[in-house]
Amino acid sequence: MSTGPLEGLLVADFSRVLAAPYLTMLLGDLGADIVKVERPGTGDDTRGWGPPHHRGDATYNLSVNRNKRSVVLDLAEREGRSAARRLATRADVLIENFRPGTMARLGLDEKSLRTRNPGLIYCSLSGFGTGPGAALPGYDLLVQAVGGLMSVTGLAPGQPTKTGVALVDVLCGLHAGIGVLAALRHRDRTGQGQLVEVDLLSTLLSSMVNQSAAHTLTGTVPGIMGNRHPSIAPYEVFPAADRPMVLAVGTDRQFRSLVSVLGVPGLADDARFATNTARVAHADELASLLSTSLSARTAEEWYDLLTPHGVPCGPVNDLADAFRLAERLELSPQVRVDGRDLVANPIRLEATPPTYRKAPPALGEHTEEVLHWLATEPKEGYR
Repeated sequence: MSTGPLEGLLVADFSRVLAAPYLTMLLGDLGADIVKVERPGTGDDTRGWGPPHHRGDATYNLSVNRNKRSVVLDLAEREGRSAARRLATRADVLIENFRPGTMARLGLDEKSLRTRNPGLIYCSLSGFGTGPGAALPGYDLLVQAVGGLMSVTGLAPGQPTKTGVALVDVLCGLHAGIGVLAALRHRDRTGQGQLVEVDLLSTLLSSMVNQSAAHTLTGTVPGIMGNRHPSIAPYEVFPAADRPMVLAVGTDRQFRSLVSVLGVPGLADDARFATNTARVAHADELASLLSTSLSARTAEEWYDLLTPHGVPCGPVNDLADAFRLAERLELSPQVRVDGRDLVANPIRLEATPPTYRKAPPALGEHTEEVLHWLATEPKEGYR
């Protein structure tokens, strides 16, 4: 039985923390064989990032390391580097997110490996690229700050706030994954591997889409607007009778439906609110009027009333509510792997869906197995 569209692909995973491990887990879910190289004693940094823990393991580490084999190699020693080079020589893809220059000092850089493995896809993730920013530490919070995301995130001007998760890391891992798959497609046609480089800062600037484009095209420097949108209204959080709720009204038709259900249909013909551009210009007045109406019912009541009319809205859920919603919508957000309830891969493929073959490994769980395999000559047709 096939394990997925990437079955037979060997990935040498020299990554740690979040961006690159998230990438390699997604490749593993799609069938690739991921061999994760970890340092002796402590392994991946996230093994120590708790609480919370599950069965003694940090849930941070468990969140991005299923479908992998863990092998402990001391890259400071000749024997460990030798084993690492044998792994890289057999691999289809190598993923690493050390500081630029580290892999070269170990003899594991792309140029050193290319002569032995011309088809290797070598993917490097960094914080700020390999130029003048190479020495800068690539932490998600730092990039959110210097990359501008915090400058547009927060309750009010002067109150910059990070996102609730390391979003830039996740986005970087996803962009790197697209790069790896594109490079594999190129190799399918030519037989040649290539270097794939993705950095956190460039990823963030690209991922800020309309905000970044507003700056590059018009010189606009956006600021913090709380939960409002710079170009759409009403598109923010409002107080319902029991808890906050969101309206995400993107069209005039949706706005007309909204005010009709709220019992104030005349607002749709008011010159201040008749078009989206006008509503953005009069966002304060509009928010005050809508808040008065919305405070009369609970968030769930408004959801039930407005949704059938095509008005995008919903309560501000906590994570437990969010998972319950996904279950109610039959999205199957959780998977059980070796007795652990993990978050499902969101990619749905009709013929070759993601598979969950291995729970996140214990540190060095597969060292003996992998070293024995590396000591043997590769069979024809297999690296």
